[in-house]
Amino acid sequence: MKPFPIREVQAARVLVVGDIMLDRYWFGEVERISPEAPVPVVRVARREDRLGGAANVARNIAALGAHVGLVGVIGADEAGQQVRLLAHEALIEEHLLEDQAKMPTTLKMRVLGRQQQLLRVDFEQEPSAESLAALVSRVSKMMAQYDMLVLSDYAKGALAEVEKIIAVARQAGVTILVDPKGHEYQRYLGATILTPNRIEMQQAVGLWHTEADLELRAQRLRESLNLEALLITRSEQGMTLFTEAGRQHVEAQAHEVFDVSGAGDTVLATLAVARVAGLSWYESMLWANRAGGIVVGKLGTSIVSAEELS
Repeated sequence: MKPFPIREVQAARVLVVGDIMLDRYWFGEVERISPEAPVPVVRVARREDRLGGAANVARNIAALGAHVGLVGVIGADEAGQQVRLLAHEALIEEHLLEDQAKMPTTLKMRVLGRQQQLLRVDFEQEPSAESLAALVSRVSKMMAQYDMLVLSDYAKGALAEVEKIIAVARQAGVTILVDPKGHEYQRYLGATILTPNRIEMQQAVGLWHTEADLELRAQRLRESLNLEALLITRSEQGMTLFTEAGRQHVEAQAHEVFDVSGAGDTVLATLAVARVAGLSWYESMLWANRAGGIVVGKLGTSIVSAEELS
């Protein structure tokens, strides 16, 4: 495997567009059961906020040394302000839009006791039509400044008009990486590469029975969407890349799986950075696989640095 191209990465400019989230962790100790209901009582000792969703993809890209811009929709609330603060701290150039229809910032609040997740509470609502139109307009004005576009779709509504964004990027001649959601993949027609996980791929093409069957379905999907490549992330089974040249596979590298939260964001970010730095899709997949193996050994949505990879 070629060395990680740190110098080339530092010159790269990547734009991330998608669903913005704040991951909030409440850490504490569990010493008793509540007398009100058969649930543990967590005495909270520490709170930590981290960027989630598309913002975590951008955070990972910045950690690898590339210049990254971030576009998405947040609410006019405390969580949204915290997203802005964390983005600035992570050296992300944020271009976030505040929804005027009182949409709350997507927030995932996790309660942990003794490093075990006990509860997750989600706050979310789809952006207004006005916010979606403003998002497309902002991306259109910025696209020429970047070498690559990464679309991080968490099905929270920010990419409801993804077809328009892809059209803008294609006109600018920019490589388009998409982390998809749902089963309606025609929305991503014209992207450069899609990176579904195993379950998402099954939703798109149905359940396959053999590797040959998977290759047939994957290549059919790739051709129908006019993709240059299709990368399936398969957890403990590794990753499989499909291009016009055929199928290439790499086994998973995780030595210890502690937490898979945000691992897909790290994989997507590393794939994007390696590719824009000049590596092939296969070589980029190898580095993305290594990064995924490192990040699942960390707690919560985390990052991998270029130094860790190298």
